[in-house]
Amino acid sequence: MASEKDKQFVKEITPQSEDFSRWYIDVIKKADLMSYSPVRGCIVFKPDGYEIWELIQKELDARFKETGHRNAYFPMFIPESFFQKEKEHVEGFNPELPWVTEAGGEKLEERLAIRPTSETMIGHMYSEWINSYRDLPVLINQWANVVRWEKRTQPFLRTSEFLWQEGHTAHEDEADARRETMQMLEIYRDFAENYLAIPVIMGQKTPSEKFAGAVDTYSIEAMMKDGKAVQAGTSHYLGTNFAVAFDIKYLDRENQHQYCHTTSWGVSTRLIGALIMVHGDDRGLALPPKVAPTQVVIIPIGPPKTREQVLAKTDELFFQLKKAGIRVKVDDRDQSPGWKFNEYEMRGVPVRVELGPRDMENGQVVLVSRISGEKRVVAQADFVSEVQKMLEEIHQQMFERAKQFRDEHFGSVDSLDEMKQFLDEKRGFLLAGWCGSAACEAQVKEETGATSRNIPFEPAEHKSKCLVCGEQAEHTVVFGRAY
Repeated sequence: MASEKDKQFVKEITPQSEDFSRWYIDVIKKADLMSYSPVRGCIVFKPDGYEIWELIQKELDARFKETGHRNAYFPMFIPESFFQKEKEHVEGFNPELPWVTEAGGEKLEERLAIRPTSETMIGHMYSEWINSYRDLPVLINQWANVVRWEKRTQPFLRTSEFLWQEGHTAHEDEADARRETMQMLEIYRDFAENYLAIPVIMGQKTPSEKFAGAVDTYSIEAMMKDGKAVQAGTSHYLGTNFAVAFDIKYLDRENQHQYCHTTSWGVSTRLIGALIMVHGDDRGLALPPKVAPTQVVIIPIGPPKTREQVLAKTDELFFQLKKAGIRVKVDDRDQSPGWKFNEYEMRGVPVRVELGPRDMENGQVVLVSRISGEKRVVAQADFVSEVQKMLEEIHQQMFERAKQFRDEHFGSVDSLDEMKQFLDEKRGFLLAGWCGSAACEAQVKEETGATSRNIPFEPAEHKSKCLVCGEQAEHTVVFGRAY
């Protein structure tokens, strides 16, 4: 039985209902995912935090390559003149840009921005690489770090430096570029739901929320357990805006010069923050099996006299799981079992395996689910298949639980007063009509703190009136407060 000290372990995490932001910080520090760095707004990814990113990276990279994309790497320093070429782009990023003005003890002739995103640098290079329709499409992805000097930061979700991937493609025409834009959005949706167990809403951003310099921006939006939104991925159709700015032209089949149509798309380490906020609970992290650095922990139990025998069997089970490709660890340290149970629940390990002398006698092991808490006694002969089955069930349960939470916190309103009331009394997303006017959209933000998340492709209902002015609604929009 766990001692009082063991029971105290998870009390170091603030309950979500008391202070969600405090809970979040407590969890990521207690679970050892990151440390604050001496540079404002920047964090150090500790191995458990970074390994989550590596698993995200590995899966997405495979999906990108399956669809014909290849990786490249571009410089992180971008000449100031590049930003002047696409006016809307520079205006969008200017407040967040850090500049290098001096190097090697000398003042630079031209200031260099530290990469906030790479459209300008890549546009410049594409103008040199692309000559003919035979060179198209160009399908390139980059895994990199970017810097945006944020005023308010929160680990993983919004930091001054973060890690991401950014895809940049060039196409012959609008139809092909738009196919690419939607293909990548669908890859993100499928990844979020089937790998991270996060249900998302796909849709198009309103003009005020689109990427600076894009013709159209599309996003997947996820709901956190405090009802706020996280933009979990974006895909942009850039039209010929960057092609004109950077002279990305090709000779078409009729020997005429044409501007390329370009796209860009990306997800970042804010997915780690979303994972934590969607699935975590008052016991700590809850990690979906596919992205958990440790999927299974085996804890040997029992008195010293049986220790050697139990450890021998533990090693055998460990190698069986490892051979099956499951990320597994054994904890045979001398802390009490109760302390270890709390430790791995807090770290979000999906499955705990308990093995003691009685289990040895009966040829069985005990599996415990981090999500449901279910204890399942299984025969050692079926051990691997039973663990695999439980991991699959956990993913499904996590997705269904997150979806149920979202459905329960999804409202529908017809006026600004209704929206204010909903947001004051509850938390979550709202479906509302919007006339298309920037003034009405700005008023929603000013009066409620909510922003348009996207115009969903498949709204639960279609609204006929704008929630602000009462005029005919052009769009049905998802609104919510966001990170």
